[in-house]
Parts: sequence; structure tokens; C-alpha cells
Amino acid sequence: MNLIDKHPSTIVHGEDPFNAEPTLGRLGRSFLTPGEFFYARNHASAPEVDPERYRLVVSGLVGESLELSLDDVRGFAKSEVTAVLQCAGNRRDELIEVASMPGETPWKAGAIGNARWAGTPLREVLLAAGIGDEARHVAFVGLDEVEGESGGFNYGGSIPTEKALGPEVLLAYEMNGEPLAPGHGFPLRVVVPGYIGARSVKWVSRIELRRTPSDNHYQANEYRLLPPGAGTNDLSGGFALGETPVNAVICEPESGETLPMGSVTVRGYATAGGGRRIEWVDVSADGGKSWVQAELVEGRDEPWAWSLWEASLDLEQGKHEIVVRAFDSSAVTQPSTAAEVWNPGGYANNSWHRVGVNVG
Repeated sequence: MNLIDKHPSTIVHGEDPFNAEPTLGRLGRSFLTPGEFFYARNHASAPEVDPERYRLVVSGLVGESLELSLDDVRGFAKSEVTAVLQCAGNRRDELIEVASMPGETPWKAGAIGNARWAGTPLREVLLAAGIGDEARHVAFVGLDEVEGESGGFNYGGSIPTEKALGPEVLLAYEMNGEPLAPGHGFPLRVVVPGYIGARSVKWVSRIELRRTPSDNHYQANEYRLLPPGAGTNDLSGGFALGETPVNAVICEPESGETLPMGSVTVRGYATAGGGRRIEWVDVSADGGKSWVQAELVEGRDEPWAWSLWEASLDLEQGKHEIVVRAFDSSAVTQPSTAAEVWNPGGYANNSWHRVGVNVG
């Protein structure tokens, strides 16, 4: 079941489960991403949830297990955070061009969105339950049921307890000032800013404090990174993805456009995981031989949000490869080619983003 209203221009990768992303030209037009342009990533059909019967169970290494109604969750002090969520497979299509990945969704660069989330800080619920001394990880389980080889199971994942106690991590029930849409996790979802979107579990129904990371399939066997030369596609041998790397993407112009000669405005987004900030964005009109510094127009002072940027390039007649790269507040920048970051799962592509255009 879809349960998500999307703009007709949306690129749909699958109907059930529903997976889709906006075109880049639409995505880069606003700092906060409207719901109709916010990407959808699902591993199962979106569940229909009765908010009156909904309960959130908190258990494991806690002083006291809790069973909370939606009203109970809303009874904690409300908090807000502007944060970008990004699928770990964003920009996978560029990695597929390097080497094929049979069965993997060819996400372009639109599997990302920036929103103003509101809800209850996760730390407040955890503190109310009492955090055991040996609790090193906080695991989440959603209500969406995945069909696996050995039967059905609910989607899940975990984050370190230290991250879970950060004030930015929410049990969110609002997105951009409106109640969560059913397809985006109604009535309650986890929002983990700075981490891959896979850890922001939707339709969350259970929270468990553990000594070890979640043993859910999507924590233990997916969303893990293997090096290109690993010699296997068994991701369980890799390490679990957490914080997202620094990244930058050109939203306008889009690849293949024909542009007039002269001054052209280039726009896009840049992200930095882990609460780091985007400090600098460079744009090139000649494939990376020379660079122009872009202006950061919005988001620079929001540590969990994306930064929107723009730059003016003077383009002569002919073909041009426009390239972008970003630097974050830890002085880290991006690798120049997708081949450098290729991995069997097609995750975390943060190579220079390239757009080919015709001028004249």
C-alpha cells in the first residue's frame, strides 16, 4: 500500500513496497522539502495504524519497562529539529555505472529530503524507563512487516546509546508543521539526524536497550559497507553504516540540458553527517580542472540540515561537465570518482557529482 501522495513528476522505483524520489530540479527549490517531494524508501507495504490502539513498548536493559500510548508520548515536552534524511543508497546509479549490482534499486541523487521534525526527544523516554549500566545500543522495531526467505519479520535497526541520548534524536509525530503522513511513519517514527535514513525507523512500536547492536536483518546483514576488493557480496562481514559522509549534489541544471551561452546559475544541496557543518562548496565548469566558490544561501547554521548553495558560471558554446565538491567543518572533502567508493551494496556514494550540459 502506498499511502503517500507524490507529485506526478516523481521517479517511482517500485510500487509495493513503494520506493520513489523527486527529480533534482524539484528537490532543490526549497530549504524544507514538501511531503510530495520527499523521497520514500520502504522494505514492505506501509501499515495502517489505529492511533487509539497504538502502543510503544520500551524494554530490555531498563529500570522499568514502559508501554506508552500516543498521548503518553505526546505528554513529554515537545522538541523540534531541522534535519536531513538520506537513503544510504542515494546516488547508487553512479556506482552501478562502475560495476553492476543486480537486484539493487538504482537510486539517483534525489533519495534525500530536509524537514522540520517535531516530537518527543528519545532521551526523555529512555530516562523515564531508566537506562541500565550495560546498555550500549538502542534498537527500534517498526510495524511494517517484511517478507523474508524464512518468513515475515518487522523492519528494525539500532544506534549507539550515546547517540540516542543526543537532544536532536526524536520520536517524531510531526513533519513540517503537519502530522506525519501514513507513508512517512504515522503515528510515530524515529528521526536520527546525521545518520543514514535506515536508522530512522518508521511506525516504531518497540524500543529495546541492549548490550549489542540490533540483530534485525537490516542491521546485521544490510546497510553495511564492504571494500571493493572484499571478494564477497556477503555484507554481514562489513561494518554497519552510521553517520553519513560529506556530500554535494547539483540540482540545477540537470544532466542533458541545453543552456544559453553566458552566465548560468548552478544550484544544489550539500550535507555533512554527525552534526558537522558544510564550510565550503566548490563548482567547476571544466570537469574539475578549475573551481569557483559557491555561496551557501541557506542552512549553514543548522548542524543537522542540508545547506543549499548556488554559483554563477560563465559558459562558452560547447559541451561542459559541471562538477561540485564540498568541505565540512572537520576539513574532510569528497573523493573525485565513483570508482573510489564503489562497494557491493552500493552505499554512501559521496564522490564528486557531475552533470553534463550543452551550451549554445
